[in-house]
Amino acid sequence: MDTREMNQFRETVEPKTWSETISYDTWEIFKVMAELVEGFNKLTRIGPCVSIFGSARTDEANKYYKLTEEIAYLLAKSGFGIITGGGHGIMEAANKGAHFAAGKSVGLNIALPFEQKPNTFIDGNKLLTFDYFYVRKTMFMKYSMGFVAMPGGFGTLDELTEAITLIQTHKLGRFPIVLVVREYWEGLINWLNDKVLTSKNINPEDIDIFKVVDTAEEVVNHINAFYRTYELKPNF
Repeated sequence: MDTREMNQFRETVEPKTWSETISYDTWEIFKVMAELVEGFNKLTRIGPCVSIFGSARTDEANKYYKLTEEIAYLLAKSGFGIITGGGHGIMEAANKGAHFAAGKSVGLNIALPFEQKPNTFIDGNKLLTFDYFYVRKTMFMKYSMGFVAMPGGFGTLDELTEAITLIQTHKLGRFPIVLVVREYWEGLINWLNDKVLTSKNINPEDIDIFKVVDTAEEVVNHINAFYRTYELKPNF
């Protein structure tokens, strides 16, 4: 634990007076409300979108970067805007694909201690920066009509499992979720089937909440087919 982390830990656990606690919590509520209001105001006007999750550490030469760019491009050409976490790596690739397809390119950036900077392919009027991860995730879930998970780390898993959980518990409509690159996700899928399912911690139909594919065309075909099959219209 470095000095910054130690100071942050001490600040968290040090006793506070009742007055300090009330004052901090009250202002926290107003800051959360401000982020929610700004997000709702901007995102209600963008139309149907698909969120693309993935690692910020993926460089431009990586095959996953190029695959993400292609997926976003084809989705944008199909009429979907693209929502990302606003950073670099996979997020940049997705915004880039949307940008060059002349589609809507949305970035939900997060303020981090190491200053995640937004990428340059986000539409100027569609960039939001959040202090709170849970407010940011609310925007992903509320304003997406589909979710695409590219290879990523803890953040990607957090966003992916949030979407799966909300659909499993019927708190969110059963929008399509696509995991891309079977080889990357295979270990997770095997674990879900061999451990989680056999332990009866999920039901067999829960595995069907998401689909695993390998190509950009499969992603776009699956999402388009979902809306054709159920004759659904954009939800906003």
